[in-house]
Amino acid sequence: MTKAVDVPTPGPLEGIRVISLEHAIAAPFCSRQLADLGAEVIKIERPGTGDFARGYDSRTRGLASHFVWTNRGKKSLTLDVKTPQGAGVLFELLSDADVLIQNLGPGASARLGLSFEALRERFPRLIVCDISGYGSDGPYTNKKAYDLLIQSESGLLSQTGTKDTPVKAGVSMADIAAGMYAYSNILAALLARGRSGQGSHIDVSMLEATVEWMGYPLYYAFEGAEPPPRAGASHSTIYPYGPFPAGDGQSVMLGLQNEREWQTFCTGVLERPALIDDVRFATNADRSAARQVLDGVIDEVFSTLTADEIVARLDQAGIANAHVNEMADVWAHPQLAARNRWREVDSPVGPLPALLPPGQGRAFDTVMGAIPALGEHTEEILVSLGHDETTIKGWREKGVV
Repeated sequence: MTKAVDVPTPGPLEGIRVISLEHAIAAPFCSRQLADLGAEVIKIERPGTGDFARGYDSRTRGLASHFVWTNRGKKSLTLDVKTPQGAGVLFELLSDADVLIQNLGPGASARLGLSFEALRERFPRLIVCDISGYGSDGPYTNKKAYDLLIQSESGLLSQTGTKDTPVKAGVSMADIAAGMYAYSNILAALLARGRSGQGSHIDVSMLEATVEWMGYPLYYAFEGAEPPPRAGASHSTIYPYGPFPAGDGQSVMLGLQNEREWQTFCTGVLERPALIDDVRFATNADRSAARQVLDGVIDEVFSTLTADEIVARLDQAGIANAHVNEMADVWAHPQLAARNRWREVDSPVGPLPALLPPGQGRAFDTVMGAIPALGEHTEEILVSLGHDETTIKGWREKGVV
């Protein structure tokens, strides 16, 4: 595993300073992408406790798994921005910042004087990115939002799970969606500022980001039509497409997309060419409607084969397939190893593995910095702003930092 140090080519965002009042996942995930591109990200945390995501669990050698994932490459500054001294430090930082990101509770940033309207005259080049559950206006503006609640509100839950039971996505889909749209909008705003010289306001809502990802089921259910049914790990409208058990107790995931593949599947995998002319399975719509019957046919064949034997047939026939991996399998995935995708980053508990962000062939190297301890860079940042050790000590005693 390669250490993520001694980067020879500067990241494209080197020289960009990002101030982030962030917690949980959406904003930290966004700012981590910027840090990976070389931006200086100063993460402002509550004195004493910090980002509450630090306490979600202790599964990564004592650190929280969510925090390790979303916070590498940042500087941690503990600061009570509700105190006059803390607010003063924050505005000192903003005077030399390019981007402000926040995902505080509804209305909190405005109460702190951090709305775009309050900041743009004083800091005309500042890009302000607000990430919230529902956006800055509308009837849901002041409604609290967490990932599962947005998965529910956006209709995502109606599309995942079994026929009888909705199931949330196993990762923070709404947070990730909002974080990535915030990230791409910030990059666009930096380009726009390069032309105009002016900062801008970005308002990203978790609801809108997740509903954008719901485009297929929304259009499938257009004008009151029946929505796609929940189908577990199978595709709701394409069949065969999903997991199928093998005779050795393992499962194989496979998917067909067109009639040519269906014919190849019948001849080369099932070895039952007569199925091609079976009117029950003539089109994808027919196969999807008769999936219970077709499932029995597939199971009859697959029950006599091991998972490896099925995969060999599928590969030979050119049918898309995949292993149904657990987390341990992903850590040891041969494709990730062959493409040298793992790096090591430093942390308070020593080196930890980290996956390179997607994308190869870049004209620059990804900057994968350390995971910060709570308040690790507080004194360094305050000294850089001109505050002396006596002042900093006094602030520590008062809980300002």
